[in-house]
Amino acid sequence: MKSDRLLSILLLLQTRGRVPADELARRLEVSARTIYRDVESLSAAGVPVYAERGRHGGISLLAGFRTDVTGLTSNEARALFVLAAQGAHSALGLDGALGSALRKVMAALPAPHRPAAELTSRRILVDPDRWLARPRPSVDLDTLNTAVFTDRRLRIRYRHGGETTAHTYTVDPYGLVAKAGTWYLVADRRGRAQLFRADRVLEATVTDAPVQRRKGVELADAWEVLRRQVEERPANVRIEARVRRRRLEMFRRIVGPFVLDVHDRAAAGEEAAEPGDDEWVPVEVAYPVLSAVRQLLQFGADVEVTGPAEARTELAGAAASLTALYGGAGRDDQGCR
Repeated sequence: MKSDRLLSILLLLQTRGRVPADELARRLEVSARTIYRDVESLSAAGVPVYAERGRHGGISLLAGFRTDVTGLTSNEARALFVLAAQGAHSALGLDGALGSALRKVMAALPAPHRPAAELTSRRILVDPDRWLARPRPSVDLDTLNTAVFTDRRLRIRYRHGGETTAHTYTVDPYGLVAKAGTWYLVADRRGRAQLFRADRVLEATVTDAPVQRRKGVELADAWEVLRRQVEERPANVRIEARVRRRRLEMFRRIVGPFVLDVHDRAAAGEEAAEPGDDEWVPVEVAYPVLSAVRQLLQFGADVEVTGPAEARTELAGAAASLTALYGGAGRDDQGCR
């Protein structure tokens, strides 16, 4: 609706200052010509808005102009009270500020929308952590946060996964990302975006040097590139296996990102008889390296790898090492049994 679009333009201009017409058009999914027509409508309604053309032009409000906007719809009011990442506010020290902000929003809501917003906050809860996730070390985000918001370079001592020694890097931060309960620092290092898990940052120092980000690259852009690198890693080793039906759901949850296919005939309606818990369900898995197949050892005899032969050999070697380690009656060399 045009009225919603006019309100969105007004809010964007109040928070951003000058905004290029093509950016407004992209955000609101209309043409630039429509944006200019909307600007004329706002001006005719008494809003001191104007357009500047040229390379550094854009749409702006007259300096100092502010307006109180409380025209939230019912669904918009409810959306504000669904806190999709409550842990994020706590980690950033913003729990108190969040509660205060929501009280102010509640006071500003049109009276008919207040009951729905309040009920939403009591009926909807989002917990970002996975089931049975291992306890994560506490993360001090203060220094990382300071570097992000003061646009300063950051010097960190960082321990990569699977390594015992730490490395020292000087990085140019774009920002922080919370994904599935884990915080990441997104930063350029030597002109290339890298991802650093916050709980592996052993030490961080904000330098006096201004940040040197690549021109035109925002946090969302860098994150999208890094996210794709993680999610689209080449799967060079294809594994064929079979899983006991009683463990199939757990198998999906744990191995999920690597599962290519599950040949479950019962789920596809190809079998009339009720399947049993001990029935084998064929699956296909793809790993980036052969040694990753050891992940399947945690399922014991409920998962059998049927091919290729080198995958079975890898598992047999790992199982033999475990047998040698635990197969004895005790550890006589340490005086314990």
